[in-house]
Amino acid sequence: MSDRIVDPGSQDEDRWDGYTFRPRRFRDFIGQDKVKEQLKIAIEAAKSRGEALEHVLLSGPQGLGKSTLASIIAHETDVGIRTTVGPLLIQKADLAAILTNLQPGDVLFIDEIHRARNEIQEMLYPAMEDYRLDIILGQGPSARTVPIPLPKFTLIGATTRMGLLSAPFRDRFGINLRLDFYGVDQLREIIRRDAELLKVEIDIEDGADEIIASRSRGTPRVAKRMLRRVRDYVKVRRDGVITAESASESLEFYEVDELGLEEMDRGILRTIIEKFSGGPVGISTIAISVNEEERTIEDAHEPYLIQAGLISRTPRGRVATKLAYEHLGLKAPMQQQELWD
Repeated sequence: MSDRIVDPGSQDEDRWDGYTFRPRRFRDFIGQDKVKEQLKIAIEAAKSRGEALEHVLLSGPQGLGKSTLASIIAHETDVGIRTTVGPLLIQKADLAAILTNLQPGDVLFIDEIHRARNEIQEMLYPAMEDYRLDIILGQGPSARTVPIPLPKFTLIGATTRMGLLSAPFRDRFGINLRLDFYGVDQLREIIRRDAELLKVEIDIEDGADEIIASRSRGTPRVAKRMLRRVRDYVKVRRDGVITAESASESLEFYEVDELGLEEMDRGILRTIIEKFSGGPVGISTIAISVNEEERTIEDAHEPYLIQAGLISRTPRGRVATKLAYEHLGLKAPMQQQELWD
């Protein structure tokens, strides 16, 4: 049927990661157009000069495609990629082993680079600027520094918390780009594409894809996850076809509301409103109240709650907005209402 997405047929193996359905080329990456264009220009210019691409720092909330873009950069430049995560780089020897095994032009991708220890970040200074690794031999007065030359490589760092990176470290990245939340139309396109790859029937004529997209928090990773959960639900409880009705029923079953808020999001809002009179309240206090880690709240929940206009950050702490009260169906204290009026 023309109004349904069905079997996509064969796929170009060079375009997709067979396990995650992540695109491998810019042409298949949906959204973040300004970021893509800047990267394309930088890559083409580096190729024309026969040089390695400048170091790239990608920032923004979780799930917007930073890791995918790092992989795409490597594929577009036809080089290898080594991937690691900031917290795993504990000893300097760990980083030294990675750097000395890079080939000319290779990409080293460090996810959550803001969580790398300070000494690791400092060790990267000469590696990024001079393609040199400084190794200290000996101890005390007899200690000496031995420089080890490195091949020219591209470091790509991904971070959700730019402020945790020191200024000298940030300044060593020649290309600094921020990814923003997605619009509903872009998320619908991602959902339709993934439905093809998953061979899932989805009725787009009645807006099934829009139902999922509108509750995906502006985040492709969430949209993909919700599509898979809806697929499972309609396979077991329905006829296997995703319609607007079955999509709404599925997401209600998984306790995802119209704004895309899940139980923890609503718990954070209720904590601010009911326990602390709408705020202001510190993030550590909220974390204790909802039994969740501060970092998880700051990285996974707070960015969207702020983006959706449900909470605001002030010097004294987090404050629930008028929209938060309305969304939860709660009445604000008279003092709060006077401030809004």
